[in-house]
Amino acid sequence: MMRLPKFNYRVPRTIAEAVKIIGDVGPEAQFVAGGTDLYPNMKRRQQTPRTVISVMRLSELNKIDGDGNGGLKIGASVLLSDIVDHPIIKRDYPVVASAARTISTPLLRNMGTIGGNLLLDTRCNYYDQNYEWRKAINFCLKKDGDVCWVAPGSSKCWAVQSSDLVPVMVAIGAKFRLASTLGERTIDAAGFYNDDGIDYLKKRPDELLVDIHLPPTNGWRASYQKLRRRGAFDFPVLGVAAWVSLDNAGTVRDARLVLGAVAPSPVQVKEAEQALIGQTFDEEHIQAAAEACYNKARPLDNTDFVMNWRKQMTREYTLRALQELAQPSQNT
Repeated sequence: MMRLPKFNYRVPRTIAEAVKIIGDVGPEAQFVAGGTDLYPNMKRRQQTPRTVISVMRLSELNKIDGDGNGGLKIGASVLLSDIVDHPIIKRDYPVVASAARTISTPLLRNMGTIGGNLLLDTRCNYYDQNYEWRKAINFCLKKDGDVCWVAPGSSKCWAVQSSDLVPVMVAIGAKFRLASTLGERTIDAAGFYNDDGIDYLKKRPDELLVDIHLPPTNGWRASYQKLRRRGAFDFPVLGVAAWVSLDNAGTVRDARLVLGAVAPSPVQVKEAEQALIGQTFDEEHIQAAAEACYNKARPLDNTDFVMNWRKQMTREYTLRALQELAQPSQNT
């Protein structure tokens, strides 16, 4: 049986109190919301904070305000199940609700939060094992070792970004608000993730993710497609988020194509976007964009399925995402 290590548990009542605690304790502390990622990692001794600070009782982090006309603000501690079922999100941002529905199982969506999914630790076959297994291979570069077993000749950790909501947030142009004792700052989702399996967030340890700001819809459309072994529970081994804005004539004014679970950070495929922008949103140009995503994808042997097959599926899942948006019933 894997047991949690001993730790101090703090329950602040305000954001100011929460950031003061972590500012005082320092890097040996971590925030926790639902704990569906942190606590299993602690049991495997991948993360061993001496102080855990729960943010689930911070009222500001549990609110959903706004709509598609003026933009929506979602507190970081809002449960994934509430994202799935919220009437305004389902109506104005269905891509967010549908992506959240693909995460794990209903029981874990009742505990996990949107903020936790956006801050999800990177994953790898050599890292997501218990302590004894990792010790038997002399650990890995991400934790306690000095070799990345995915690419032993590389000085970089290749653990993959495996959140379902991250590529969606990058595609739709969301922003994240962070707070610390030094004040607040807002950062674009597209600029929040590093292409490094260890240093995977542009977030200081003392910063708290407060909320997520979704932009007004303004007629844009978005879709998310997920590849995994089973129809439930599994993390993605490929995620494709597509976002398009069309003019009245059906020409693409702007587009974003973002791949998840193929690298340590979400991969925005500019070549695929350029294949669509200024063109009629038809099958020919959709095929060109899918081919560009296939060419850009560089999955490695760090998660489920054969990596060459995962690359092949990039083309297919991009086609699915874009073809869904080409249907007349798609509004957002």
